[in-house]
Amino acid sequence: MFWLRMTSCLLSLLFLFPLISFIMAATQPAGCKIRITDKGLDMLKYETQKFVEEELSNISMPEMKGKEGRFQYTITDVKITELNLTYAELQFIPDVGLLFDVQNSSISLSFNRRILYWFFFDTGNINASAEGVNINTALNLIRDDEGRLKINNITCDARIDKMRAKFSGTLGRVYDFLATFLTTGMRFLLNKQICPALNHAALVQVNAMLETIPVRTEVDQYIGIDYSLIDDPVVTSRSLDMHFRGMFFDLSNQNDTLVNYAVDPVIKEYDRMVYLALSEFFFDSGMFSYYKAGIFEMDIVNEKMPKDLEMLLRTTYFGAIMMLNPALVDAPLSLQLAVNSPPKTSIKTSGATVIMTATVKVLVLPPGQAPVQLSSMTMETKFNAKVSIKAKRLAVHADLRRFKIFSNQSALESLALIPLQAPLKTMLQMSVVPLINNYTKKGVRIPLADGMDFIEEVVEYHNGFIVIGANLHFSKGLREMIAGANTKSDNSTQI
Repeated sequence: MFWLRMTSCLLSLLFLFPLISFIMAATQPAGCKIRITDKGLDMLKYETQKFVEEELSNISMPEMKGKEGRFQYTITDVKITELNLTYAELQFIPDVGLLFDVQNSSISLSFNRRILYWFFFDTGNINASAEGVNINTALNLIRDDEGRLKINNITCDARIDKMRAKFSGTLGRVYDFLATFLTTGMRFLLNKQICPALNHAALVQVNAMLETIPVRTEVDQYIGIDYSLIDDPVVTSRSLDMHFRGMFFDLSNQNDTLVNYAVDPVIKEYDRMVYLALSEFFFDSGMFSYYKAGIFEMDIVNEKMPKDLEMLLRTTYFGAIMMLNPALVDAPLSLQLAVNSPPKTSIKTSGATVIMTATVKVLVLPPGQAPVQLSSMTMETKFNAKVSIKAKRLAVHADLRRFKIFSNQSALESLALIPLQAPLKTMLQMSVVPLINNYTKKGVRIPLADGMDFIEEVVEYHNGFIVIGANLHFSKGLREMIAGANTKSDNSTQI
């Protein structure tokens, strides 16, 4: 009986393990958060209104044929000539997504007529206007299976209160009584066309644009970044909040990633159009990935070795070389730097710093022989890290703040290394710091659609995370952004 119960418990745990793993993954804090505020929505409203106007302008109406009394008519080439969506609003719908609402607007149309009345045949153009146009469209935003923002479904209600048509030509006045009949049919057809056009625009075209936003993509030849959403967007009456994994990874071993134990970033502000929050994990995972990729290793020898540093090293280790082999006095010297653990980021209200510990080996290189180690020391460094945004790329610039070396062999040798502090610090500033900045200055793309950029950024440092507030600038219209979605998707590298 006991073994039966034990087996039952074990089987239960096995079945529950995937669920437990999923819950643990879902509760992991976000490394990156983006908030779009109602002020940002005001900017988006203008682009959305233009896009909707363009979509409705492309509505195609079917040919209309019929008979009314002694009249036989055919209506063709229906075209929307002008839209006036004067009273349009774009709003957040809490727990749902977005609402695009058009009230009391108008549409102007033109179409051709062919009318047979008794033995009279007449053709010409008809101008019509639809008034009291009301469109209510709600877009439900979700996280799809790949962790990408997506419009899940759209509810649409379109209504045209009245429509007028003005006939021209020889028998224009005679046809006036047909206007009510024809416009009623056209109003019915136009009502039927508006929502399908907007459904296609949102579910096909806008979703295609959203697919160009990077989810899991390469940063450079060494690392990539995971910008997948960890949950559905959080929508309130004032904002749309998106929580991203915000995790870098080594391209050569994408499963070897850092666990997120950092503070969950908090965005409290609504004054600017958009906010970007980055936790210590965001930066730590980048440093961890570069470390795993072997970037933080350097061999300084020959022309890379500053002459004054080489002279100081020969002076410092002259005795050791002579005791080892006097013939090696003129042999080249080498400094091997290797970071021995992933660098660690610390973000406080006073700023951001990165702590890095490395092993520095001094080697003599006998011609045709294996290198001989003269000394091994530990180097502790602390860098100030300054975060900035250029267009929609996040960049980090590091400056050396503190530097210390000590021997791994004895306290006495640590004292002997004091003269090397200043030249090694200079070498670090000239060689290692530029190496780090070379990888970080290029920046990593922020998960925004192509054509949408940050401007007027303000960076604020908090305990455990950074919040960047900015306004939005559209370098492209929404139509142009959507038109270029397929090309952008073909050129980008998704992992």
